[in-house]
Amino acid sequence: MAVSGGVDSVVLLDMLVKKSDVELVVVHFDHGIRPDSAQDAEFVAELAKRYGLPFETKREELDSGSSEELARDRRYEFLRGVAKKHSAKLVTAHHADDVVETIAINLLRGTGWRGLAVLDSDVVRPLTDMTKSEIIGYAQKNKLDWHEDSTNASDYYLRNRIRKQTIGLDDDTKRQLLALWVTQKSLKKQIDDEVAQLASNGPDYSRYFFTHIDNTTSVEVLRGVVGGRLTRPQLIKALHAIKTSLPSKTFQAGGGVNLRFTSRNFRVELIK
Repeated sequence: MAVSGGVDSVVLLDMLVKKSDVELVVVHFDHGIRPDSAQDAEFVAELAKRYGLPFETKREELDSGSSEELARDRRYEFLRGVAKKHSAKLVTAHHADDVVETIAINLLRGTGWRGLAVLDSDVVRPLTDMTKSEIIGYAQKNKLDWHEDSTNASDYYLRNRIRKQTIGLDDDTKRQLLALWVTQKSLKKQIDDEVAQLASNGPDYSRYFFTHIDNTTSVEVLRGVVGGRLTRPQLIKALHAIKTSLPSKTFQAGGGVNLRFTSRNFRVELIK
């Protein structure tokens, strides 16, 4: 289980420890961005010792200008590596407020409808039905200690700025948004299943097919064809290339995706 030392992961760890049928490994990633991040690692190490659980950690020296995306990617790379090592599932403490914030961030970034089906992966997130206020209430009732991330008050990070806008939502509103989120994830699965039927195994695809179906469907099918490597703007540009490129031309779509054209077809090349 990923434990940052914040109240969310401390509460989830306490809940899981109380389940007799769960075997846990406490995992902590120290990105090294904050001067005091080493204290979080020491706190989590002591917490694991107190519960009698195995503990694994890693520290990197990312600078203070590192993006949220880079820090998250490096963290998940380590977490997934540890989960694979132990043949275990990765468990995180994302909660209802995190879902609401992530949806708001994706809408601002123009990610399209898929931005509403967030946090949909193989990661186990048991707290998505709990709000932040409920988590803090649990921590206080059970007299749990935690470390507050000193960057949570900084407006440097987009999530913190969004949080200031969503924090005023009442719990009933958050639960309505969560219900819509669950519905959207179900629709996403249905759409992905349909796309899998429409897209052949490749690597060659009919330009005629992509030209004569509506753009929304074309973008979704193309996304499946390239294995989700392209952003929505990249997919739209690639679709335009499919419709207009001359034979023998190659279009570099980004994300390690090249499209090579003949008069009737295009071939997808995925570069590792």
